[in-house]
Amino acid sequence: MIRAALAALGLMMAAPATAAECQRLLFDGARFTACELDMAADDVRLFLRNPDGEVYGTFSRVEAGLPEGQRLGLAMNAGMFHEDLSPVGLYIENGAEEMRIVTRDGPGNFGLLPNGVLCLGSGWARVVESRSFAEDPPACRYATQSGPMLVIGGDLHPRFIESGTSLNIRNGVGVSDDGRRLVLAIADEPVNFHHFARFFRDGMGTPDALYLDGRVSRMHAPGIGRSDIGFPLGPIIGTVVTETPPVDGGDGQG
Repeated sequence: MIRAALAALGLMMAAPATAAECQRLLFDGARFTACELDMAADDVRLFLRNPDGEVYGTFSRVEAGLPEGQRLGLAMNAGMFHEDLSPVGLYIENGAEEMRIVTRDGPGNFGLLPNGVLCLGSGWARVVESRSFAEDPPACRYATQSGPMLVIGGDLHPRFIESGTSLNIRNGVGVSDDGRRLVLAIADEPVNFHHFARFFRDGMGTPDALYLDGRVSRMHAPGIGRSDIGFPLGPIIGTVVTETPPVDGGDGQG
């Protein structure tokens, strides 16, 4: 799906597709890495704390906390967090709400309204503007709030300008119209919000997209040989892969 969409747009691809559907891409002069997930097939979750209540903080600790026979597939930081690594806005994990939704405006990128919520259900995903979410909350198994929204119903955030001079490494998430296709992406060089939002809308074809963070942005994508390290993270979004045990063919006797 990524290959076909980008070929139609004439985008340059620096690496072949992998089983994880991750690609390194060039869009309008800047390099990005984007990974496409199928919500009906992939086990997508949010992670914050281990069973003892300690924040995981790293991709390796998330993987170490999984049961035997499971591993972390694709992963990325999934929203802004305080110094103690707790979420800034709404956070729901496996149906339990840890942090309530924040609908007021405020300083920084999170408060640049409209912001939004990534909501993950059974086989589907949505990115919903925060105030609309608060008025009529969907049934999210997992949810994380961040901001600003990048793309809202096919339109870029009204505060973004093409010539914006605030450049940063950024990561975000986009969702297709039908809610089945989820795109996790990170800028591999500093870009402004307008450029990043256009990458989701025009490059990846997602009519709704949410900014997750900048500077601390990191991705774990073993399918393309990538696993970024750095300071501890708050919420993490990732896929859980269940390893298939080897088939015992027996010794041919009896």
